[in-house]
Amino acid sequence: MKKIMLGLFVAFGFSACSLNDGNNTYTDCGGNTLVNFTGFPFSCNYSEKTQQNNSAAIVIGSEEKMNEYFTKHANSCSVASDPNIDFTKEYLVGIFAGAKPTTGYKIVISSIVENNCEIVVNYYEKAPAAGENVTQTPTYPYDFVLIPKTTKGMIFNKTNENTDNIVIGSFNNQCLSSDCQKFYQINDYNTLKFLNVAANQYDFGQYRYIPTIKRGEYTLLLKSVPAEILALKGQTKTYGTPDAADQGGIYFELRQGASTTKVYIDNNDTEDQSSEIKLFKKTIQEKITSLK
Repeated sequence: MKKIMLGLFVAFGFSACSLNDGNNTYTDCGGNTLVNFTGFPFSCNYSEKTQQNNSAAIVIGSEEKMNEYFTKHANSCSVASDPNIDFTKEYLVGIFAGAKPTTGYKIVISSIVENNCEIVVNYYEKAPAAGENVTQTPTYPYDFVLIPKTTKGMIFNKTNENTDNIVIGSFNNQCLSSDCQKFYQINDYNTLKFLNVAANQYDFGQYRYIPTIKRGEYTLLLKSVPAEILALKGQTKTYGTPDAADQGGIYFELRQGASTTKVYIDNNDTEDQSSEIKLFKKTIQEKITSLK
């Protein structure tokens, strides 16, 4: 088994794995178990003091180190974002893709596992999709997550993943209960539960999330999407008048390559909902219930 390594600069108080070129043989340290982690919307409240021109990883274990590498600023997202990290219980893990020539690049932590020796952070990188609208502005993609405090060293394993995904949600803007806004991103490598989603604020990069590691869910759900929704290809469509009378609605977002299709469906059956749309709405409602 081979591990492809990012460059690693260390900012915590225990030793980590040394750098290598990806050709070292992996030592069997027993079976892997999943490590629970939480997505952290870093850019809402922090910025790098020095942008990383090369691929790198960082693990922050104290407020002192946080202040050394990053600058805290007022919330820049459209909803309030919690900037607090309890370094007595958790570490901040970040990965950097390095300088890229345009927009459209991403780097994403997809899963984290541990064995008797180490913690393995799996990640993938995305380049602009064919036909994607990009600007000729250099970018420096990164991703940050919070993990439970540990004494184990870490290695970073590059994988290949399908970057297409689906976001589903149940919303009710008049309800003040936390149960009214449930949103999930379904990938082929995991499912993300977004936390504390605000009404009509569906830029999901500004929310913390909790992942469930399960493969193939995107491909399976895609089979149930009606042809009339697939035919929208990047458009936005609303069925009925969701939430007009406090009845709420269903949110569906399909991201395929350079295309993002968004659909809002009234919880009440309306004349513009075909039998296929009504069946699909029920499928999404049942999927959301199963993910609670």
